[in-house]
Amino acid sequence: LRVAVVMLRAVIMGVAGSGKTSVGVALAERIGAAYIDGDDLHPKSNVAKMSAGTALSDEDRLPWLRQVGATLHAAQGPTLVGCSALKRRYRDIIRETAGRPVLFIHLCGSRQVIAARMAQRAGHFMPVSLLESQFAALEPLGDDEAGFTVDIDQELDRVVAAAAGLIKGMR
Repeated sequence: LRVAVVMLRAVIMGVAGSGKTSVGVALAERIGAAYIDGDDLHPKSNVAKMSAGTALSDEDRLPWLRQVGATLHAAQGPTLVGCSALKRRYRDIIRETAGRPVLFIHLCGSRQVIAARMAQRAGHFMPVSLLESQFAALEPLGDDEAGFTVDIDQELDRVVAAAAGLIKGMR
């Protein structure tokens, strides 16, 4: 797969606390792309549900996933969107709605690393109590899906450098 950065439409994916926003912002700056936080695309009802400690159902996620895809479809330049995209069918909805190739960058790490990161962040609506449901839902990228995995158990700069290198290698 060859992806020119000019045409890049990508989802920074992973469970809550994997660093989608931190990596997405830094990676976008490094490669000259826009970054959109998928949390900002959730309907208010989803945010309220998660804030109350209730995991979202697939029905709850559908309008959000379609919005992520529509955002990528409408993008005018290289664009990264942070979105958990935990299941293959969620990624399929994003791809279908985007109507163009979408690269998935999976930020992966152990439960221990991610739980520790979640415990340190303040003001986020996703409680640590929902982390187990995220790992239970996670389906890694399939061999036929455009994307790659980056280990987050390292400094942010190294995670970003690894992702940028893999994107560059795809051109």
